[in-house]
Amino acid sequence: MTGPTVPGPRGAPPAPRSKLADRCALIADSRAFDVVIVVVIMLNGAVLGFETYRDLGAAHPALRWIEWFFRLVFVVEIAIRVLAYGRRPQDFFKHGWNVFDFLVTATIFIPGLHGDSGVLRFLRVARVLRLVRFSPGLRTIVAALWRSLPGVAGFLALAGVTLYMYGMAGWLIFGKHYPEQYGDIGRSLLTLFVLLSLETLPDLIEQGIAVSPWTLVYYVSFVLITVNLLLNILIAVIVNSMEEARRLEMTERLAPDYDEDGDGLPDELDRIALTQRLDDLRAVIAALERELRIDREDAPARPRQQREPAG
Repeated sequence: MTGPTVPGPRGAPPAPRSKLADRCALIADSRAFDVVIVVVIMLNGAVLGFETYRDLGAAHPALRWIEWFFRLVFVVEIAIRVLAYGRRPQDFFKHGWNVFDFLVTATIFIPGLHGDSGVLRFLRVARVLRLVRFSPGLRTIVAALWRSLPGVAGFLALAGVTLYMYGMAGWLIFGKHYPEQYGDIGRSLLTLFVLLSLETLPDLIEQGIAVSPWTLVYYVSFVLITVNLLLNILIAVIVNSMEEARRLEMTERLAPDYDEDGDGLPDELDRIALTQRLDDLRAVIAALERELRIDREDAPARPRQQREPAG
């Protein structure tokens, strides 16, 4: 008796799944499996923190054996997730989090990484980031940050131009009076960057007023444009990306993990199209609710209008 089938390439018959793939898929989709991996990742993080202390003594060999145990667990985890795809193991690498988990686990076994090198420690610390994939909220935040990169790049360009203009103006105004803060463009930009926290604003305003009362316009305009306006734009870009990521996360379960419809479009485009359709449906429902509300309000008035001629 053959197991369930998975869709093959377009125009090809579905390929049967083996019993091993079914068992691995059952394990990979179970809640207990995720809990075990989360616990192992947290224990790995705790061990990494414990290794930062000096004079471990006899505990050092034990920590090495524990590290190899963690490696074995992560290798078995990746193997189970890959085998769960049956005869299409390449589909495992279609998901970004799977690729990240595979790279973090595989790079540990690079021949040149041995001992307590800094690169090896960094790769071991990167395992803790794997906790993100097991939390829908964290996945949404990371996806939002990733999707906001184009908007953030535009914001950084605008912020860089603004800071450069104010840095040059600060060098022209305060360069002779306060060379340690505005002696050149580098120091001027550093002073303005620190000013973004508003902690040095009272001292800088006091120094500026000592030069000229008109310097108050310089600092007030800088605070209004950079600290308030630009940072609010950045927050708006991230919030918008987070909303898009949240919608994609909600519709991800509705869309297939493969191109089952055979339209040749990536899955993410299918989810975006589904999200747009849901938004259109919400707009139609909202319009119907408004019409129904108006009908309810007009309903008591109509009988009165009909009774008046009879009177």
